[in-house]
Parts: sequence; C-alpha cells; structure tokens
Amino acid sequence: MKIEGRNSVYEALRSDEVTVNSLMCEKGLQNSITALARQKGVKITYVDKSVLDKASLEGKHQGYVADVTDFNYCEIEDILAQNSTPFIIILDGLSDPHNFGSIIRACECAGVDGIIIGKNRQVAVNDTVVRTSAGAVAHVKIARVTNVNNAIKQLQEKGVWVYALDMDGQEITTVNLTGSVAIVVGSEGDGISQYTKKCCDGVVSLKLKGKVNSLNASVACGIAVYEVVRQRG
Repeated sequence: MKIEGRNSVYEALRSDEVTVNSLMCEKGLQNSITALARQKGVKITYVDKSVLDKASLEGKHQGYVADVTDFNYCEIEDILAQNSTPFIIILDGLSDPHNFGSIIRACECAGVDGIIIGKNRQVAVNDTVVRTSAGAVAHVKIARVTNVNNAIKQLQEKGVWVYALDMDGQEITTVNLTGSVAIVVGSEGDGISQYTKKCCDGVVSLKLKGKVNSLNASVACGIAVYEVVRQRG
C-alpha cells in the first residue's frame, strides 16, 4: 500500500504498528521525516517532483510517497485490553474513505480505544483513508469483523453499553456515557440498519436546530465522541 503526504508519512514512520518499506522524497528535502526514515533504516530514494506526481493517487504527496505494508487489523480483545472502561466506535456500513479517515482522526485525537468495522459494505483502510486521517491511522487500533451485530453482542457480554447514533434517540447529553461504552455510526446514505439498532442498548441523537435534519457521518461521530470526552472529564 502507498501512502503520501507529510503527516501520513511522518506518523507511519513514528508508529511501531506500521512497517515502511521504502520512501520516495522530492530532491532537496532534508528534514525530520528523512532523518527518522534513516534512523529506522528505511531506504530513501530522491526523485524529481514529476515522478512523485505520477506515483501519487490524488496529487497531494507534498514531496513524500511511501510504500508500507497493508494495514494490520487487530482483534476486539486487543481493543478491550486498552482500558478498564473502554470507549469504542463501531461503523455500520460506512462507504466513503474520506469520512472513514476523518473519523479515525477524530477518534485518535479524543483518545478512543479502538474502532470496529465490518468486512462487508464497509470501506477498508486504504491509501485515501490513511491520507485523510492525517496519519492518525498509525495510532488507532481497528478491528475488522465478519458480523458487526455479533461484535456488539461480544462487547455487551464484556460489560460495554452500546448505543446507536441516530435521529430518533435520546438526546446524547442526557445519557450517562462515563462507563464502558461503544457508539455505532451508520452509513452515509442509509444510516444504521434496523437489526443493528435493535441489538444496541439504546439510541442517542444530536440536537439539531437548523432546517437540515442530518449531519455528515464523520461530523456526527466527532460531536458524539467529544460528548463522551466531556462527560468523562
């Protein structure tokens, strides 16, 4: 897998969970990124900008394109082991890699213990997700499961309260989210499936005062995540 951009490459080099196989840099660049790559024994090739332009998927390489191993997904148990009162985000059918990357970035900044995604109808960690996360993906545990509903039941058996984030729920600021908690975020178009919603312990919603009755999935997730942070102090 190729990743590009200053932040994404730098965070990949910093992470113990990501293996950077090689790095292409624009000629003339000598900085903390190249120094860290040399320190880690990563092969660096200096090339003209035109070479990077061709290697870049979105034309936003900022002088860096790295080849890394495919993302290393973890198990749910690895996420639960992070904290005695874990905070987890579950994604139900999210398909936009930009939304996924933004959610990863918000979760990393907020100290979320991990993210659970499904193998079907869900975008995987790819180059676009990595770039949009601004490198945060290198520091977040992500479990990829066959069945999201079974994952919800597994969390509940471990004492985690699972809430669906949807329009028809209890206003999120009135719900106690200070214990072990997971929040389910649905897809951009269809939201959370009805069966998945039924598997949850409750439904929480965000107070909307405008004329538009919905938020982008990553924005909604970010607001919900920081409500949990606020309650936990």
